[in-house]
Amino acid sequence: MHAVYIGFGSNIGDRLAHIQNAIHALSKTEGITLQKISSVYKTDPVGYEAQAHFLNGVAAIQTDLLPLSLLHALKDIETAIGRQHRIRWGPREIDLDILIYGDMCLQTEKLVIPHPEMHRRRFVLAPLAEIAPDLVHPVFQETVQTLLDSLEDDKSVVKKRRLCFIDFHASI
Repeated sequence: MHAVYIGFGSNIGDRLAHIQNAIHALSKTEGITLQKISSVYKTDPVGYEAQAHFLNGVAAIQTDLLPLSLLHALKDIETAIGRQHRIRWGPREIDLDILIYGDMCLQTEKLVIPHPEMHRRRFVLAPLAEIAPDLVHPVFQETVQTLLDSLEDDKSVVKKRRLCFIDFHASI
C-alpha cells in the first residue's frame, strides 16, 4: 500500500456537491482506502483569472493501485461527475490531481509525480499542511509546512469548512 495525497477542486455549478461526489466515488474505488480529508478552502483562480473562485482541498488515501492506474481511476471519477475539458487552468466541475505518491518521483508524458506546481500553490499546500504538515516533499526534501511558510504570494486562501461524511468509515 502506498500513501498518496490527492488534490481536489471545483468552480462550476454546485462546487461542494461535486467535491462530495468525488470524495464519495474515491472512497468506493477498489484498491483505494480514504484516510483523511482536509477542510474545503475558497481560493482565487490561478492562471486564467477571469473565472469564479474555486473550492479546493486534499484527500489522503492508501492505495495498491500503480500511479497510472490511479490516474485513470481519477479521470473516470471526473468524467462521471461531468467534467468537461475547456481551456488550460480554466473552469471545471471537478479536478482531481495526484500530488504525492509515497516518496516516488515519476515523469512521463501523462503524469508527473510529485505534482510539478504544488510547491508554488497555496491552494494545495494549505489543505495539505492541515492534514500532513510533516509530510516531506520527495524532490525538495522540505516538509509541506515549510514549503507553505516559505510562499511569498498574497495568501488569498480562505478556510471554508470541513466536509462532513457521517458514514465516512462505515462506507469503506
